[in-house]
Amino acid sequence: MNIGSDILAIQQRIAAITGALDPAAPVPPVTGTTGPGGLPIVDPAQVAGTPFAALVQAALANAGIGDPGQAAVGAGSLGAAPDAPAMVPPAEINRLVGMSSAQWNVDPNLVKAIIANESGFNANATSDVGAQGLMQLMPATAAGLGVSDPYDPAQNVWGGTRYIRSMLDRFDGNVPLAVAAYNAGPGAVEKYGGVPPYAQTQNYVQNVLASYQKYSRQTP
Repeated sequence: MNIGSDILAIQQRIAAITGALDPAAPVPPVTGTTGPGGLPIVDPAQVAGTPFAALVQAALANAGIGDPGQAAVGAGSLGAAPDAPAMVPPAEINRLVGMSSAQWNVDPNLVKAIIANESGFNANATSDVGAQGLMQLMPATAAGLGVSDPYDPAQNVWGGTRYIRSMLDRFDGNVPLAVAAYNAGPGAVEKYGGVPPYAQTQNYVQNVLASYQKYSRQTP
């Protein structure tokens, strides 16, 4: 998972969509503004409190991913996998998260929050350091988890959910520490006795927890 610090840009973008920004802060209107590929940039204020599918669509649009059959390059260090399959519909991501979360006994809202901040819901994402798919599994980690194709959404979500389950177990159910370990590795968390003093990891944990809280509020 240990993605380079330049991924912070896309994390901040997703955080703006999924609720990491102060909800009381004014958000300037962006009506008529377009992003990569001429796609409209979605005002985060307009999607606050909306269903998961709408947030996924907003995240993909803001990252410049429009045509469901086209692998587009997003912001920051995330690009598209070579010969990438079609984009995964939000309903399918939701279904896969639900299945894997039930199997590994992980709150699905936490898994969604990790996906939002890791890949922006782009199943074809590849980071500069080689992390792959929705939950940005490193090839060695994916292999160790039994994931043969990290770009297969079902395998990726299954493996990523299994991994965060192992981090929750390792850190006695402490969600911030488990999230930090997902990003920086469990050794770093153990070395520092908490969230490592890396700016990228600290921002990552903050953004994932903010997204987690937002998704949890939307769950009936």
